[in-house]
Amino acid sequence: MGVTTVRLQAEVEQHLEAIAGRLHRSKGWVINQALSEYIEKQQREQKRWQQTLEAMESAAQGKVVDASEVHGWLNSWGTENEQDAPRSGK
Repeated sequence: MGVTTVRLQAEVEQHLEAIAGRLHRSKGWVINQALSEYIEKQQREQKRWQQTLEAMESAAQGKVVDASEVHGWLNSWGTENEQDAPRSGK
């Protein structure tokens, strides 16, 4: 496990100490948890951004589904005649 030194603003330090005390955990544990959650969030956002770029490229290539087909599919949900998801023609 690595060691990193961080300078914290006084207000952040106070909140950190309060959280650590309330959880009966060390400040290092709280910081580790917070950074782990932040890193996971950043990874999810990066993945979503990549998916957005791929979707935009797909649309630029004309790989789209007509809105009326999508609406028909959504309206069929939960009915006896539920449809399969529409696919692009390309």
